[in-house]
Amino acid sequence: MLDRLTQSLNFQSEALVLRAERQRVIASNIANADTPGYVARDMDFAAALKQATAGQGGQGSARTVATTHAGHIAPSQGTRAPTTLLYARPAQTNLDSNTVDMDRERANFVDNAVRYEATLRFINGSVRTLLSAITGQ
Repeated sequence: MLDRLTQSLNFQSEALVLRAERQRVIASNIANADTPGYVARDMDFAAALKQATAGQGGQGSARTVATTHAGHIAPSQGTRAPTTLLYARPAQTNLDSNTVDMDRERANFVDNAVRYEATLRFINGSVRTLLSAITGQ
């Protein structure tokens, strides 16, 4: 029964964690905008979300991780593979080989922040609805 209640929130919670990770990567790019030779990084959010939620099927199925030996300790439910970071394509060449485009990074930062806030509001609304249903209000 508890699995059915939390199953609807699992997707949004994974999205929230990935949005926070992407925000960290974008902030790192902005912080290194003047570092010679720094290569900007980014992540494919859709692919990362698909990978993070791949094992979450219907009927409350749990994610499983393959082990190479029967004695290995299985990871906890919330453990996920690290997100693969990609290199951002430079819009124009730079003399110091830095590939950070501040206009692109600022736009990505704001876009990701708005989507993070929207996901957070969706989760808050879902929890509020569940609490109303549980308390009968």
